[in-house]
Amino acid sequence: MVAENTEEIGMKTGVLASQGAFAEHIAVLKKLGVEAIPVRLPRQLEGLDGLIIPGGESTTISKLMKDYDLVSGIKQLAEEGKPIFGTCAGMILLAKKIPGSTVEPLSLMDISVRRNAFGRQNESFETDLDIPVLGEKPFHAVFIRAPLIESVNGTTEILARLEDSTAVAARQGKFLVTAFHPELTDDLRLHRYFLEMISGVK
Repeated sequence: MVAENTEEIGMKTGVLASQGAFAEHIAVLKKLGVEAIPVRLPRQLEGLDGLIIPGGESTTISKLMKDYDLVSGIKQLAEEGKPIFGTCAGMILLAKKIPGSTVEPLSLMDISVRRNAFGRQNESFETDLDIPVLGEKPFHAVFIRAPLIESVNGTTEILARLEDSTAVAARQGKFLVTAFHPELTDDLRLHRYFLEMISGVK
């Protein structure tokens, strides 16, 4: 389990702060006692133990990552075995394939993702998900213009599905993704799970 005050063990988690729901992720990490670093420039990736890529507009985030020369630094973190957690747009950006999209992903996780799979903003929804790695209690998930996982390959494990079997969360080694926004609820279990990936417990 993660220590009650992870600052005591010097855990530093970055949150890509180019665009999107980065402030909400930072707030959750602070609740968990973690030093949260907003990442906008390459030098802010230095010394991180893990990175969260938040939801937002995937085209915009992808462009800003390139404009601010963050792509190579994020890939370097991955090569060093540092865990990366992508939510919604972050899931899109971690994928190897985004059929029908001009977004250039980081191509780190062996999944194929479909953007805006559930429709427009007014077709966003909330539902309770069974996520066995988090325990028996359902996780209340918020989907906003959400993507879905069309296929997984290699060692990728699907962690959660909707009732119609649509895959909406997955893990591959040190990479974790969700189609929904865990930072928009009071349930801290997914962020805690990610911190346990960083500390080597999970």
